Formats: sequence, structure tokens, C-alpha cells
Amino acid sequence: MRFLWLALLLMPVLGQAAPGMEAITVSPADGGGQTYSLTIQVLLFMTALSLLPGALMMMTSFARIVIVLAILRQALGTAQTPSNQIMLGLALFLTFFIMTPVFDEVNQVALKPYLNDEITSTQALEQAQKPMREFMLAQTRDDDLILFANIAGRDDIRSPEETPFSLLMPAFATSELKTAFQIGFLLFIPFLIIDLVVASVLMSMGMMMLSPLIISLPFKIMLFVLVDGWALVLGTLASSFYV
Repeated sequence: MRFLWLALLLMPVLGQAAPGMEAITVSPADGGGQTYSLTIQVLLFMTALSLLPGALMMMTSFARIVIVLAILRQALGTAQTPSNQIMLGLALFLTFFIMTPVFDEVNQVALKPYLNDEITSTQALEQAQKPMREFMLAQTRDDDLILFANIAGRDDIRSPEETPFSLLMPAFATSELKTAFQIGFLLFIPFLIIDLVVASVLMSMGMMMLSPLIISLPFKIMLFVLVDGWALVLGTLASSFYV
């Protein structure tokens, strides 16, 4: 009801607005392109901000890192330690570390020229796609690209470089999930062996009522600390994007 009264009060003010002021204007730009008014640019920018969390998760190294850390916590059997907030923060900072060269290139070829009015917003978007495309193509399997190309019925793609962004994004996400689970499987094996050894020893001693997790947890933590597990895991994750 309050919004209705507010709208009724603002109607005379809106009716007296300056004539000829349009919310959306499109004007030709140099080189045959088009430039949009400030209003539509702000609208597009706010829309992009709403999609930013999804882009951060599915177009960067974030998904692989957070999945591997979650599997590692499950393998250690430490329940909620480290907590979800700590794992997400660690994955976020490691993502910024890994993606810094890509973000720097985007800043140099797209953001700075656009802020200096050297290129239009459309050209800036096209320039920003190139570093992201190179990073995503380097991490995407050819099988996943072929899979989504076949689903879309695109027979005209002759090389990975010709893959449109609409096909590259799901293929990259699928490849990242596959890679994350492969790394998680390799991390799970030594902790699984410890669980099996402890369970076998307890069963041979007739202590079947005692949970093997209570006994194996200190040994798994000790093994992980002795081999400097956090440095190995995080260092391997970071270097896996530059192989």
C-alpha cells in the first residue's frame, strides 16, 4: 500500500521530467559498432554483478579446489574441521592466486582501455574473453568439448579454438569436476589404507565394538602433518593449472 501511495505522489514529478530524455539510446560508433547510453550500461553492469558468483565458481579454478578440499576433509574423517568458512576462504584466496595472471591480462587488454574511453563496452567484452578462453581451453578435455558440440549439433567446429563460449563453459565445468574427483581419489587412498589396517587389527584383537575411526583418526592426522600435507595439497592444486 505504501508503494502505491508513493507511486501516485511521484507521478506528477515524473510527468514534468525533461522532454527528450530517453532511458535507452543506441548510437553508431566508429568502425561500424554501436554504443549504448549510460543507463543501459549501468543495467548491464548490475546484471553482470549478479552473475559474478556463478562465474567465479564455474569459470575459474575455484570448483576444483573446493571439491578437493572437501574430499580431503572427508578422507581425514575430521567432520567439520576445518570449517566450511575456512575451506571456502582458502579456496577463494588460492583461486585469486592462480587466476592473477589471467585477471592481470584482462585488466590490461580490456578494463584499462575501456576506462580510458579507448574502446567500447562491446569491444572490452570481446577482449576480456580472450584470456579467459585461453585459460579454460588449457584445462578442458577434448572429449568434453566434443560431447557438448555433439549435443548442440555443431558440426562446423574444426578446432578447440573455434569453440564458442556457450559450449566452452559447460565443457570446462565438466572437466574440472572430473579432474577434482581424480585428485580426490588419489588423496583418499592412503587414508583408506590406514582405516583398513586399524579395522583389521581391532578385529583380530576381538575389539569389534570399538569404532576404528577413533583409533585411526590420530594416525591419519599424524601422517598428514608429518608429510606437510597442506603444503603438498595446495601446492599440487596450484601447479596443476600450469602444467
